[in-house]
Parts: sequence; C-alpha cells; structure tokens
Amino acid sequence: MDTISNTIKYIGVDDLDIDLFESQYVVPEGMSYNSYLIDDEKIAVLDTADARKGEEWKANLTAALNGRQPDYLVAHHMEPDHSALIAWMLETYPNLQLVCSAQAVKMLSNFFDGVDFTGRVMTVKEGDTLALGKHTLQFIGAAMIHWPEVIMSYDTTDKVLFSADAFGKFGALVHETDDWACEARRYYFNICGKYGSQVQIAMKKIAALDVQAICPLHGPVLKDEALAEAVRLYDTWSKYEPESEGILIAYASIHGGTAKAAERLGEILREKGAKKVVVSDLSREDMAEVIEDAFRYPTVVVAASSYDAGVFPVMHDFLYHLQIKNYQKRKFGIIENGSWAPTAGKVMKGMIEAMKDCEIVEPMVTIRSRMKTGDEALLEQLADALI
Repeated sequence: MDTISNTIKYIGVDDLDIDLFESQYVVPEGMSYNSYLIDDEKIAVLDTADARKGEEWKANLTAALNGRQPDYLVAHHMEPDHSALIAWMLETYPNLQLVCSAQAVKMLSNFFDGVDFTGRVMTVKEGDTLALGKHTLQFIGAAMIHWPEVIMSYDTTDKVLFSADAFGKFGALVHETDDWACEARRYYFNICGKYGSQVQIAMKKIAALDVQAICPLHGPVLKDEALAEAVRLYDTWSKYEPESEGILIAYASIHGGTAKAAERLGEILREKGAKKVVVSDLSREDMAEVIEDAFRYPTVVVAASSYDAGVFPVMHDFLYHLQIKNYQKRKFGIIENGSWAPTAGKVMKGMIEAMKDCEIVEPMVTIRSRMKTGDEALLEQLADALI
C-alpha cells in the first residue's frame, strides 16, 4: 500500500517477527503499524509506529518527505505501538508541532520521561480543525476506544477517516486477504469489546460524515463494499448482538470425561437441527478465538471439571475474560463434572449471573467422572432447552 489518494501516503510498516500482540494475542500473520502522511502546503504525519520497527518507519517517512520538513505530528492514540517515535520526531524536526488530545498530553511524561514538550504541543478537542492547505483535518473525540485519550480525524477534502484503533485487525498487510472480518472480529472483541457503548457514540459521529475511506492504525484501508460491511459489523458488535446463528460449547477437561460430555452434546445438538455448533477445548485452543466465538453466537455451553473445590482454572479464565469484556445478552447451558464433590457448576453459575442479561437454561448437567447411560437423557434435555 503506497497511497490512499494523490496526497495521502501510507508510511506504516509490517511486523512479521512478533509472536504475541500486547503479550497475549497470537498473531501468526504478524501485525501492521499503520501511519500516514498528508502532503500539502503543511505536511502532517499521522501517528508513528512501534519501536520494534522504528528504523523501517523512519526510512518510509524520509522517502515520503522527499527532502521536505513535516509541520505536524498527529497522535491519535498514545499506546506505544503507535507513539514510540514521538520524541524522536520532535528532536529530529525542531519546528514540528505535536497535535493530540488533552488526555494524551497528560500521558506524554509516562512514556517520554525527561523530554521537554514546552511549546511543542497543540491540544485539540471534538470539533477542532487543522488546516493544511487544500486539506483540513476535523477532530472527533473517541474516548475509551479503547483508551481515554483517543481521537479520530476526518480529512474533509478526500473524505478519509483516520480511525485510531477502531476498524483495526490482526495481521500484517503483506498477508492481507479479502476476509477482513475474521481477524477484525477477534481483534475487536478482545481489545475493544468492553467499550461497546463508547463505540456506539463514535459510530453516530461517523454516520454524520461522508466517509469514503477508513484508515485504521492496524489492518487495511477500507473502501466501498468493505467499508460498508465493516461499519455494519461494528454496529452489531458494539451493541453486543449475536452476529450469526450458532452454539459454542467451551469445555475444560482434566482427564477426558468432561470432553466426552461436551462432544456428545455437540452431536445431539446437530442431530436436533442446530445449524452451527462449535466445540472448543479451552486448555488447547487460542483463548482469544474462543472469546470471539462467544461473542459471535447467541448461545454458549460451558462444561468444566471441578478443581480444588472450585472450577478448573482455564474455565475460570474464560469466564473472567467474558466478564471484563462486558459480555451480555446471551443464553448459557452448564455441564459440570466432579468425582466426589462437584463444585464447578456453582462457580460457573455465579460468574455467569454476574453478567448482564444472561439467561441460564435448565437442567444443569452433572457428570460423575465419566458419562453414564442416564446422563444421555440429561444432555438431550439440555439440548432441547438450548434449541
């Protein structure tokens, strides 16, 4: 990707060496750290990049400047994968002004200890504009998507929205495919998922603009049909509404007994006509993928072994992830297993009840070590209640 328009250039970089984004999300296809340059009477650089790829980014910037000096550096988001080179920019270009929100100003010393920003910062807020010549940037407040200092900007000339982390996705651009939604979904629910109400506020602001392209800080530029589909999905996701029909069965099994029950329930559901059933082993599958599926479908079954008078830890971790991501508006079924004193069901029930507008259907199925003949009938009852 070289240009967005005749005067908006892409100067970001791919990171193909990273194993875990934010030290927790597997990214087998890498990441992109997106940055843009508006070439006008005044030159604006929009965000920098992660220090991991600092030298590559500097080379891209130098090539795009073609001997000129930048006038502004707009920092939409202070997270280090986008802001790591702010101090370098101010040192290298003495007349450069940093443009950011008041909340971002408060964070500067957190990341750049000892750097003197006196006289180098222009603070902007909702509705403020920055004239570059033919281009004018209009700033849009986007607090808590997913940090409090976030702003977006809209180029009123080329109708381009610079959306910060919104509409981003996992994956380097060199590996980009037509299937934007797959890794954008996993990215959204695991990183921005808690902040649906704030995303809805931003979506209403975006809807009032004539947006012809969206330039996020991760992932491809979105135009035409891809843009329309991304906006549609963001509206669904941020309302915590299911995207697709289906049932997720997430299980945590120690010696295989709980796994057998979960797999058998999946078979029964399919036999009864469930259109989509996903069975996931929480001990072995990517947690972020399972979180994604939990948000994607309207119904979730949690099946877990009892452990130390509680629940097997990986199930606790799964439900905790849902809680902190503001999970809501779903139907749950519960299967517990215990050889002498089953406790998993009680713990899972309590964690689900702490979530907003989540219904737990009966019966809660209790397995004693291994499935018995009588357990089949209980799984049938649970399947009927779920469907």
